[in-house]
Amino acid sequence: MPTYSEKVMDHFANPRNVGEIEDADGVGSEGNPVCGDMMEFYIKVDDGLLTDVKYKTFGCGAAIACSSMVSEMAKGKTLEEAKGITNRDVAAELEGLPKNKLHCSNLGADALHKAIEDYESKAREG
Repeated sequence: MPTYSEKVMDHFANPRNVGEIEDADGVGSEGNPVCGDMMEFYIKVDDGLLTDVKYKTFGCGAAIACSSMVSEMAKGKTLEEAKGITNRDVAAELEGLPKNKLHCSNLGADALHKAIEDYESKAREG
């Protein structure tokens, strides 16, 4: 049985920012068919800042904790700062993940980056 940090357990038991933004400025999805985890991130952008970040995650406890942490790390950041959030950053903020769960942190950052790309492509089309 993998051992999880208190921070992972807290974000799993009390996930932050869960839900959907109806009129999201950007939406990004990421999934891992091997483990079955699926994440969808929704962002609101105002003047280059992520004013709201929500997500829906179907997956294990680590996937839920990672999504929660990514949403906390991204909210209030500029788009450029949020693009800089890496999978390693997420795992570090959660005070580590068991090796066999590290792929979960990859999904959260990737889904966030896809939501930002979605927003930017809409903004370009404008």
